[in-house]
Amino acid sequence: MSKIKVLFVCLGNICRSPMAEGIFQHLVQERQLEHHFEIDSAGTSGWHNGELPDPNMMKTAALHGINLESRSRKFIKEDFEKFDYIIPMDQSNLRNMKALQPTAAQVEKLHMMRAYDKTRSGADVEDPYGMAMDGFERCYQVLLEANSNFLEELVERHELESSKI
Repeated sequence: MSKIKVLFVCLGNICRSPMAEGIFQHLVQERQLEHHFEIDSAGTSGWHNGELPDPNMMKTAALHGINLESRSRKFIKEDFEKFDYIIPMDQSNLRNMKALQPTAAQVEKLHMMRAYDKTRSGADVEDPYGMAMDGFERCYQVLLEANSNFLEELVERHELESSKI
């Protein structure tokens, strides 16, 4: 069985998308499902190419036992071909990706992150860049809930089983 490829996307790929990637990876590892997934993140701007996540996002993640190690990269049109699920954090990033003129089949791969947040379905994930630490914590909590629900949906849809021995 081929891996399910998931890409989380925000603007600069230093706050929301690396946190979403880190949380999702953590949840996948907790359930011993890592052999089923390839997980990555990207930004639509490319402003921070090669940079580590925002220090405040890294601190917030560490407080929850998550290590953010990814380096920022720009979302490119070829990502539509590589990934099965592309998860933008907000409407602005969704528009930026659609500006690359994806095919109808590629557009079907786009799923808003907050669509999996049962308490605030459809809203954008607020960008904590430049906020106080409580903004980063709020972002973490939103992404944790949405990613938990997203993973559960994928487990059911793809009938995934853990690698427990």
